[in-house]
Amino acid sequence: MIALIQRVRRAEVRVADRVTGAIEAGLLAFVCAERGDTEAAADRLLAKVLGYRVFSDAAGKMNLSVQNIDGAGRAGGLLLVSQFTLAADTNSGLRPSFTPAAPPDEGKRLFDYFVATARVKHPIVGTGEFGGDMQVSLVNDGPVTFWLKTNA
Repeated sequence: MIALIQRVRRAEVRVADRVTGAIEAGLLAFVCAERGDTEAAADRLLAKVLGYRVFSDAAGKMNLSVQNIDGAGRAGGLLLVSQFTLAADTNSGLRPSFTPAAPPDEGKRLFDYFVATARVKHPIVGTGEFGGDMQVSLVNDGPVTFWLKTNA
């Protein structure tokens, strides 16, 4: 599975002019399931997203995770948005191939699992709508962006 995470001051996702998820300071994570991915891969990716140290400590070093964004135990928001295009094969031609992405039903199942597990492990979780035409707005902080990947 793949997650493209961005440290944000705030972010929201809308579907049909309706806000489906919004957070203040935290992480916006675009999430993609690839063919062959499993719940175990989703668990590993979620552990990485929740534990990845991208927030600055008092010394200015990236030492804090979304679970403790201020060093005093305050959790940041986590906005999860499905994005199958992260699995695109761009090695040839001028049109991406999405063959590496999980089929839609499997991608939805794994994304739903990822979200449900995140809600158990983290207090502030918002989401987009799988397969929806979404508009995502954000205020990047940094900018700080990382590509995380776990294998099936």
